[in-house]
Amino acid sequence: MATMADVARSAGVSVATVSHVLNDTRPVLPHTRRAVLDAVEELGYTTNTLARSLVTSRTRSIGLAVSAISNPYFTEILQGVEASALEHGYGLLIADPHEDPAHEREVVRLLHERRVDGMIVAPSAEPRELVSYLTRHRVPAVFLDRIVDVPEGEDAPRFDQVGAEGAEPTTGLVDHLAGLGHRRIGLVAGRPGLSTTRERITGYRHGLAAAGLPFDERLLVHGDSEAAAGERATADLLSLAVPPTALVTANNAMTIGALRAVRSRGLSVPGDLALCCFDDFAWADLFSPRLTAVAQPSRDIGAQAVRLLLDRLAEPDRPARTLRLPCTFVHRGSCGCVEQPGPLSEKSGHVAGPSGKAHAKAHERTLP
Repeated sequence: MATMADVARSAGVSVATVSHVLNDTRPVLPHTRRAVLDAVEELGYTTNTLARSLVTSRTRSIGLAVSAISNPYFTEILQGVEASALEHGYGLLIADPHEDPAHEREVVRLLHERRVDGMIVAPSAEPRELVSYLTRHRVPAVFLDRIVDVPEGEDAPRFDQVGAEGAEPTTGLVDHLAGLGHRRIGLVAGRPGLSTTRERITGYRHGLAAAGLPFDERLLVHGDSEAAAGERATADLLSLAVPPTALVTANNAMTIGALRAVRSRGLSVPGDLALCCFDDFAWADLFSPRLTAVAQPSRDIGAQAVRLLLDRLAEPDRPARTLRLPCTFVHRGSCGCVEQPGPLSEKSGHVAGPSGKAHAKAHERTLP
């Protein structure tokens, strides 16, 4: 196996110069850099990451702790994290906390023991132990998708966060259904305790209020962010003496469960139940009817999480930032409308409802 000294001899430079080229630690003349890189290629030299980490105290690796990695939404976030990390020369160590606070703390500890430079975590519904561990060990970390309330002030932990807007897009779905004449609109909400669940419930209630509709607690059920629980929750709604005529499902897995519950009762969408869902996914337009949905910028969430983490590594004492990204309303047929492929698209970066209102920019909040 070729060594750095071999590369130096082949390129006619010092070992120190080879190190500066490979680690980008000092400007090197272009022709010298080219000679070093050609020697690296010719000899098949690979960097000894372990040895370099002993010198620099950096492993060029990021820990990613995300539950339900099989969920298409989190899979796309993972792709965004991986692509951005690779672009900046970082590798990934991935763990699944299984939405269990105790297991979450354990996998974070294991990632920390692997000496990752920082972590990106989608927190569980009870993140207190997670926050305590990261704070106590001063681990650079970014929370994604689920926003955690952390204390403000000079002594507060500095955790950056990134996620999609949750309340306003849900309000838009309710507004859309109410505009179609529905007066009993149900919500299959996610796992209690998650910020995403709270925000979508808030958006649901705001949408009802804006439409002049009363909030009926019987029309709000929890599907725990999973297909099976979403099916049971939808079945409960359909068993009411006066069931809803329209439904909002708060993530893609629960949408699948809801469709199963509707089908098992011999009902149809949108004939018997209009449906709008939070989370678009690759096969949403393969259903019949195709699903009207809010699409989250999942890959961008992953990429922005890496950007925030690298900024934190570069400036450990910088103020904490919370970045919220806009969603997109994807208008198809499950709501009972004629499909409108018009100007709204998943690539537009806008969230819009039938009112035509759109918000094109992400917003960012900075803590002291």
